[in-house]
Amino acid sequence: MRILIAASELHPYSKSGGLADMVAALAKALVRRGNEVEVVTPFHRTARRQFPDLPSEPVQIPLGGRTVSAAVCRAQTPQGLRVQFVHQPDFFDRPGLYQEEGRDYADNAERFIFFAKVVAHLVRHGRFHPELVHLHDWQTGLVPLLMLHQRIAEGWREPPATCLTIHNLSYQGVFPAWAYGLTGLPDAYFNIQGPEFYGQMNCLKAGICYADDLTTVSPRYAKEITTPELGCGLDTVLRSRAEHLCGILNGVDEEEWTTRDNPYLPASYDAKDLSGKAVVKAALQKEIGLPVRAEAPLFANITRLAYQKGVDLLLGSLEEMLAADMQFVELGEGDPSLKEALVDLARRYPDKVAIHFGFNQGLSHRVEAGSDFFLMPSRFEPCGLNQLYSLRYGTVPVVRATGGLVDTVVDATEDPARADGIKFGPASVLALSRAIRKALVLYGDPAALRHYRRNGMRVDHGWEKAAASYEAHYARVARRYGAGRPVGGVARTKR
Repeated sequence: MRILIAASELHPYSKSGGLADMVAALAKALVRRGNEVEVVTPFHRTARRQFPDLPSEPVQIPLGGRTVSAAVCRAQTPQGLRVQFVHQPDFFDRPGLYQEEGRDYADNAERFIFFAKVVAHLVRHGRFHPELVHLHDWQTGLVPLLMLHQRIAEGWREPPATCLTIHNLSYQGVFPAWAYGLTGLPDAYFNIQGPEFYGQMNCLKAGICYADDLTTVSPRYAKEITTPELGCGLDTVLRSRAEHLCGILNGVDEEEWTTRDNPYLPASYDAKDLSGKAVVKAALQKEIGLPVRAEAPLFANITRLAYQKGVDLLLGSLEEMLAADMQFVELGEGDPSLKEALVDLARRYPDKVAIHFGFNQGLSHRVEAGSDFFLMPSRFEPCGLNQLYSLRYGTVPVVRATGGLVDTVVDATEDPARADGIKFGPASVLALSRAIRKALVLYGDPAALRHYRRNGMRVDHGWEKAAASYEAHYARVARRYGAGRPVGGVARTKR
């Protein structure tokens, strides 16, 4: 099948979170399965460093009352994946992808309306002719509407089907109403059955209303976002499109997240022989400046420092739990106030707490592999990747029972024979502290700890299974909404 994937970031060329990992791993798995795949993504500064000289083709894109020039640069990765980088230096040659120093770029509306228009242009006029266009998050949410308008107003006879994946509903791309004028679309589309959202423009809502099909990154999250509690103001429109919404669980890129011959790890190990994990732990403790103590369980968290991730709950729990014989390492970036609180915690517990800010791919592997427990107290979690990496590395995840964490972690209360993690319910300091106490008890029982670790490492969370699910889904969507499909199917919404 011919599939074009459009996303605002792509690992290892640009990354702010799990979106980049998911898109890269899915695309590679689809190629391995014999599909023709091309990815369209901005040529961010981090990508340009890796591809300083690429063949390109110029494009001219109308944006509001002006025309913006850009170039489409073509590359092929070592895994055989073809990538089209959208090179527009004024928009994408920046230190950050979406923000700097915790503040969004003021022209994000222009940047990503432009990107969406380039994607729609390439779908129609590019040399690659996809059967299905797979879009990701709000940055590409306007593409289905742009394509529909070209079909209706410009006689585009056989546009491909579109599928939009919602990675995190809380990020919607909401801008003032004037930004809609940048799209060049008729005012008639700007209503509550499209991108209009309480007098503003909502890019993700446009995608939800106009994409042929919708997916999320876990089955549980697909249900949660149709509720008022987790629908982020879009639960009504999502319920109206419920028959077009499903969840497909993310996977792990097994080529990268491997415990055997991993260049980021100082030792190899597997489910049969876990001895190398102790070597990795000792090396990690030394690297992050903590005492090398095998008897002290090492807890970890790698995350965006934000309210969603429950970092405030984590800080509250650690204030109590660090009285126990345990260590903790944090790797993350985000809210300045949370960073300050973490620094203060490390200052007060220098032999128990290590903090590293920023993104470090090698260190993230060593933290995942060298820790004994991984803490994820998320208030909501569309899928979560770190718990999957933890399971893969024999590190027991301690997670709040929400979203994809419910779908991927097995607690002993659910099935003792398959238990590979610890779940807790309420989003509270008390519930998290109780879960950490369970982890401490588990660490004191070596046989039970090996049981959890081996269970986690033996579960298949690879992308081959997930890619097969996407393949089957693509085929159904393309059959239903490909050439000859009826115009319409737009959600009818009420506030």
